[in-house]
Amino acid sequence: MSFCSSLSYPNSLFLSKTKPFSADIKSPTVSLSSRFRASADVPDFLSADWLESRKKKPFGPRLNFSAEEAVQHQLDALKYNDQPRQDYGIEVMYRFAGFDPFERSTYFGPFFDLGQFERFRRIFHHSTYRVLLGHKERKMLSSLFVEENRFKQRVWIRGSRPEEEEIFQFTMVQRVGGSWDGYWLTESLLHDGDAFAGGLAY
Repeated sequence: MSFCSSLSYPNSLFLSKTKPFSADIKSPTVSLSSRFRASADVPDFLSADWLESRKKKPFGPRLNFSAEEAVQHQLDALKYNDQPRQDYGIEVMYRFAGFDPFERSTYFGPFFDLGQFERFRRIFHHSTYRVLLGHKERKMLSSLFVEENRFKQRVWIRGSRPEEEEIFQFTMVQRVGGSWDGYWLTESLLHDGDAFAGGLAY
């Protein structure tokens, strides 16, 4: 027997393992309708105007506001304090506030820890400062640029309650350098009197 013939295999070994090609065999397909049906089951939690609402910045300091305009916008926010939600006007005041939240501040006169918004909010509901919330009338008494970047304005306020009148003084400071460069922020909002003579639990 030759060497070649010893390596030859009978054709039956190959033929027995092969199957004739059939045109009826179809490749697996993915149903697009089932995919869309699955995605449709996932709820859409985003409103139709979600993208537009993301573009809108919350109202606060603007680079184009003058010192007088910054005061007026804050007073307007306090006049309509509960629009569009409760104490929204106080939120606007907090955005304009120029104090360091990690240090005690003289924003209201005495040294207070105002790093938490809730403490800031409570002081506005104090018997002296609450006249600003929803006030009915106001009048500018005096305005003065103490320095080039420091502005003071005194304003008379008539509140929503009978015989409720108070005078307050805004001190606005224009920041120089940093991320707030050029913005007018509120250094202090002082009552024209001894507002916390009896102490304050905040």
